[in-house]
Amino acid sequence: MATRKSANKSNTSKEELLKFYREMLLIRRFEEKAGQLYGMGLIGGFCHLYIGQEAVVVGLEAAAEEGDKRVTSYRDHGHMLACGMDPKGVMAELTGRADGYSQGKGGSMHMFSKERHFYGGHGIVGAQVPIGAGLAFADKYLGNDRVTFTYFGDGAANQGQVYETYNMAELWDLPVVFVIENNQYAMGTSVKRSTKSPSLWERGAAYGIPGEEVDGMDVLAVKTAGEKAVAHCRAGKGPYILEIKTYRYRGHSMSDPAKYRTREEVQKIREERDAIEHVRDLLLQGKHASEDDLKAIDKEIKDIVNEAAEFAKESPEPALDELWTDIYATEVPQEA
Repeated sequence: MATRKSANKSNTSKEELLKFYREMLLIRRFEEKAGQLYGMGLIGGFCHLYIGQEAVVVGLEAAAEEGDKRVTSYRDHGHMLACGMDPKGVMAELTGRADGYSQGKGGSMHMFSKERHFYGGHGIVGAQVPIGAGLAFADKYLGNDRVTFTYFGDGAANQGQVYETYNMAELWDLPVVFVIENNQYAMGTSVKRSTKSPSLWERGAAYGIPGEEVDGMDVLAVKTAGEKAVAHCRAGKGPYILEIKTYRYRGHSMSDPAKYRTREEVQKIREERDAIEHVRDLLLQGKHASEDDLKAIDKEIKDIVNEAAEFAKESPEPALDELWTDIYATEVPQEA
């Protein structure tokens, strides 16, 4: 892999680099295992993998504080793991088991964790954006100094509800960081073919929302930008937009063969821009870890993921009466 410079490299400790390495590697190995289980028929419905985009959520979680909230779209497993949700519970939910975070009823796209302040997982493109602003509105109302990270993709950035939300968020000075995970292909159409604007974050200027573009394949750059955005929100200055340029290695979902791009393009990004390999290089070059140390970490992470998969396989399916929980119902009026 080609050596490249990184933001704030000199200010990053050995402990922080190792933490980033572990967290990104956990997401990648977890997603690889999820792909395997999907191929075995153990995961049903839709399944959107986060492989390649790990630095985005790991970098931003490093800028978050306890009590901050996050909401995202259907490509959400990485966000769950990065905010501290248990891999066992996440995998059990993916396989539709009772020990999953939504008791097996949410699946890949619709699990929540109130304890970890994770509010989904949403299947409707762009629907999480106004929800994220609503979470931030509640925090402003309560005056608790919390910030909400609202993640959406380059495809969702063309949805009208995003701009309605921008307008209200700036009008009310809501503490929300709008995170555009620009992986360059939306569902399967490149940004160049679908979007006239040269950048997506600059659209916020129409509403007075500041922002910036970030290298999403560099976890240190993401963390630095995240800290700036969070400080802006906590200071009561309203929303901030981060357009994080990243890249997904797999198709849009497990059913997408991704024929709209070449294998050579994907391989070039893997070899020259991979976020995990970048941190690996920093650890080795800085003599913070040896090859054997990193192999040991990889084995440890694989053990965690394999344990999560076995836990999910052994977890029971939800009981039939779970169909009646967590729903709204109205009493049927009796006929006169």
